[in-house]
Amino acid sequence: MTCCEGWTSCNGFTLLVLLLLGITLNAIPLIVNLVDEGQFLQNPISCFEWWFPGIIGAGLMVIPATTMSLAARKRACCNNRIGMLLSSLLNVITVIGAVYCMLVSLRALSEGPLICNSQVNSTSSCEFSFNNLRNIHPESFNLQWFFSESCMAPAEVTDPTLSGTRASDGGRYSLNFSSKENKHRTIHFSVFLGLLLVGILELMCGLSQMAIGLLGCLCGVTKRRSRIV
Repeated sequence: MTCCEGWTSCNGFTLLVLLLLGITLNAIPLIVNLVDEGQFLQNPISCFEWWFPGIIGAGLMVIPATTMSLAARKRACCNNRIGMLLSSLLNVITVIGAVYCMLVSLRALSEGPLICNSQVNSTSSCEFSFNNLRNIHPESFNLQWFFSESCMAPAEVTDPTLSGTRASDGGRYSLNFSSKENKHRTIHFSVFLGLLLVGILELMCGLSQMAIGLLGCLCGVTKRRSRIV
């Protein structure tokens, strides 16, 4: 196996792990919402898990390149120039999916969960648009909704379970998962930070495989042996 085939095989296993991780992370807030509310579409943690950055972007769009790359280990599909070129082309889809996952994750981390923005926690207020993905302002990316004592205005807190626990000594914030606000903030931050990292790693794997695939196409790979070792 040449270095091109070896790198392709390694990329395949890496992408397989990342796509499973992306799908799992995207499913976490959906499952939590189902357990807490008993329904998918009512009182979601945020709009952004319904844009499926992990299930579609980091998941389904990575499957073709992953399948092709894993075939290199068996010296089936990637043991010739055409196979390496096809592997490179399929990773274009991986790169697009990874970029989509990263953009949605950045927007989600910038906005925070619905509980920090509006008391109308419903997907009816969620509108998917590619223009929304471009409206990411670096100056607003300060994560104040997560690090502040509470992301809700005092006038909005009508249910004591919504607000974070405040200790008696100076109002210091204490993480309490029994608080709905803290629970939503922690899940939202953890999920989309994880998806952002998954997207970055998939982007790196995709770009490297595009380069390796082109190199294997131009320089050639080892020919299949006539006997099984």
